This record gives sequence, structure tokens and C-alpha cells, in this order.
Amino acid sequence: MDYQVILKDLKNKVYHPIYFLCGEEAYYIDLIADYIEKNVLDANEKEFNQTILYGKETDMLTIISEAKRYPMMANHNVVIIKEAQNLEKELDLLEQYLNQPTPSTILVFCFKYKGLDGRKAISKKIKAKAVVLETKKLYDNQIPDWITNFLKDKGYSINPKACALLAEFLGNDLSKLANEIEKLTINVPEGTTITPEHVEQNVGISKDFNIFELTKTIGSLNVYKTNEIVHYLAKNEKEHPIQVVISTLYGFFTKILIYHYTADKSNKNIASQLGINPFFVGEYQTAAKNYPIKKAVKVIEYLREYDLKSKGVDNSSTSSGELMKEMVFKITH
Repeated sequence: MDYQVILKDLKNKVYHPIYFLCGEEAYYIDLIADYIEKNVLDANEKEFNQTILYGKETDMLTIISEAKRYPMMANHNVVIIKEAQNLEKELDLLEQYLNQPTPSTILVFCFKYKGLDGRKAISKKIKAKAVVLETKKLYDNQIPDWITNFLKDKGYSINPKACALLAEFLGNDLSKLANEIEKLTINVPEGTTITPEHVEQNVGISKDFNIFELTKTIGSLNVYKTNEIVHYLAKNEKEHPIQVVISTLYGFFTKILIYHYTADKSNKNIASQLGINPFFVGEYQTAAKNYPIKKAVKVIEYLREYDLKSKGVDNSSTSSGELMKEMVFKITH
């Protein structure tokens, strides 16, 4: 079931006896479990009717015992199992309860970072008898849209460059993204369009010295600015590891090659083919002029070479920061 449908039902007080929240993306699991924890019972009811257990510290028989209890002076008994993935080997013990759950109980399993094994009979039973959420990690190219929609729901908009900054710096960890965006919106009035300046001031990402700006200056062959940025990144290796820089540049130059081999070079089609906001098409047009196919392929060879060096292959002493500067010099010369 889609997480939005589950949340809508919860907000309408349509409850089910068993929720099994699983998958790679923990954010939606926490979103639903936190809503149940905070909203199903009032403060007085929670004292006797809400139990939080952890998979590492409990067992399935204890969970079933808690689930079979009837509520005291409340309509529901809420039992939430966090880190339930640690109970994977005990899931078979849940079968009898699945067949006859306690109607007044809301039993929630937070089974993070993995899905149900569809080959097992108990997995099929859970899917048949419980409300099941199966989450997947978003791809990197889906993150900007997620950021835009997340802010829109809170009454904000965001310009493409600021969105790209957040996506590049924070990656596809939705919990981390949501946390940083929440902090940002505390200090910015509702209705504001988020800019790179807002991101720099409230999230701590430099709007001028970051991987996103590095790809832009490399693409435009602005060697002076590129050197400034790469020296900054090299000095801050922990925040900007070379593997992340290489991965980002690999994606950038792969897109340049796609641009070269795309027949219809209209802005709309290029944005679609590259999976980017149309705002950034101009940057790829410029980069494609500066990096013809042969040169772009050579850059990708450099990136593979320095990826191996960063992992110690044919390199015993050169630091990651120095490797980064050396690599970028080769790319731009």
C-alpha cells in the first residue's frame, strides 16, 4: 500500500490491527510509525495503552502477549516494534496471531532496510492479513523532485540551483534531507522561495565551494575558479571525499556523452534525456562544446584511473586531496 494512503486513513482514524512497514527507505517507515505513536492515543491513554519495543531487546512471544492485551479506558492498545528486522527469524511465530488479531490492538512492525522474502509462506500471510508498506530508495535523479514537493507541502518553493545544492550535498537519505529542510524552514518565513543563500546560511553548504559548482566550472573550463573550488574541497576531505567527487563527475560527463549522441537537442528533449531540470540545460550545452566526444571519453578514463588510485591501486602515499587536485588538473588541461 502507498504510504500516502496509509497516512490518509490514519488521519481519518481508519485503523487496522496490524501494520508491517518494511523496505530500504526508512523515512516512510518512521513517518507512519511516528504518526501512530503521537496521534492514535491522547497523553493520558498512552501511559497504560502504548508499548514501544525494540527488536534487539524482545522476542515474538512477548510481542504477541502485548498485542493480546485489551486497552484500559481507551479504544485502542498500541504496540510498536522498532528495529523489527532483528526478529526476522521469529516471523513464523506470528502466523497464529495474523489469523486472529485482537481487534482493539494496533500492532506496528518497523522492519527497516529490507523487504519481506516473498518465497516464504509467512511473508505471503503477512501480505494477506496486514497493511504492508514496502519502501524503496529513491534514485539520485528523483531527489530534486522530492525536495521540491516536500517544501511545497510546507508552503515553500525552491529555485533549481538551491535544490541541486541540497541534493548534491545531502544525497538520497530522505531522513537526513527532511531533517535539514525542517531546520531551514524554521528560520525562513512560509511562502519564501528558497535560494542558495538560504541553503548556505541555514544548512551550512557553501553556495560557491561545492561539488555542484565544481562540475559547472569544469564544464565551462573556468580553470581559475575550478582551482579555487578543488583546493577548498581537498582541504575538507572528510566533508568532500574524493569518491563522491569522482562519482559526481562521472555522472556529469556521462550526461555530456548522452547530449552528444542525442539527435533532438531541443531544451525540452535534452532535459528529458538527461533527467535534469531545464534550468541546467545551458550548462550542458556549454560543457558539450568544451568537451567533444573524444575528450569526454578521455575524462571518464581519468575518473576510472583516479577511482582506483583513491582505493590504493598503484598509489601508496598520495593523499586523497592531492589525488583530487591532480585529477581535476588533467580533466581541464
